Amino acid sequence: MSVQILEYEGRPAFALMPIEEYERLLAALEDAHDAAAIEEFYRRLVAGEEETFPAEVVDRLLAGENPVRVLRSYRGMTLQQVADACGVTNAHISQIEMGKRSMSTDLLKKMATALRTDAELLL
Repeated sequence: MSVQILEYEGRPAFALMPIEEYERLLAALEDAHDAAAIEEFYRRLVAGEEETFPAEVVDRLLAGENPVRVLRSYRGMTLQQVADACGVTNAHISQIEMGKRSMSTDLLKKMATALRTDAELLL
């Protein structure tokens, strides 16, 4: 690596290098950051702090299907079970799944707890 050190008031102040070397260092730093993020995800997954979903679930979510319906189905829960856990009627849950009714913040939190997921996934 060819780096030229520039001084200011007798002390190293700047490092000057060819742009190709700078870009290579930047790419290596990004790779190291990505590797650390993957390691952290794996650690959290092994510790039970992260969950993965089957491709079928992800495909349904990406296709725009209501996340409450998708996760309720994935968890094997009935409308009534979710309604009971949230303190509302099964008709209320059905209307949310059909997009005819929105959730309050309080209900969103209860729904996330009932479906064992992050609230953000339900939005």
